[in-house]
Amino acid sequence: MVTTSQLPRPVPLLAAAPDDVLLRQLYTENAGPLRSYVRRFTTEAEADDIVQETFIRAWRHLDHLRADGRPLRPWLLRVARHLLADAARRNRRRPATVPVEVTAATMGVDGGLDRVLDQQVLSAALRRLPAGQLAVLVESWVLGASLDTAAQHLGIPAGTARSRLHYARHALRGHLARTERVAS
Repeated sequence: MVTTSQLPRPVPLLAAAPDDVLLRQLYTENAGPLRSYVRRFTTEAEADDIVQETFIRAWRHLDHLRADGRPLRPWLLRVARHLLADAARRNRRRPATVPVEVTAATMGVDGGLDRVLDQQVLSAALRRLPAGQLAVLVESWVLGASLDTAAQHLGIPAGTARSRLHYARHALRGHLARTERVAS
């Protein structure tokens, strides 16, 4: 005769057991799987809150759960699913809040709009420069050449390159200052 050993079963919820014993047993058997389920849908902190609220509701309904006799894990999962749905609705309805000290200006987060606008303003300012000033500016600022090297590449005297760079920077500052005043 072959004997099979049975896996240890959890102690059933006994009608005569005190509430704290029942709740501890319920928590021990179900907290881990319940938390794993909830964590798939929310953050770590919110998962802890939902699991805690699920067991609070189980505690409130212990008499009903004792009398029912059905497995408790499906009931716990259903309660957690309802709490997850409630949390999702609450989060959709509530506008996102930003602490006073953290704003788009302090964080530099603008979705790239400021960068695009800055590029457009700078591009417009550069288009207003005469060709000679623009060429010196590109050689020195963009390509990183010294003024002497820029002058040599452009075939102009070094003094002319310095003069053109001076007037180009002056014109850019003026255009950008006017644009800033308009934007304010």
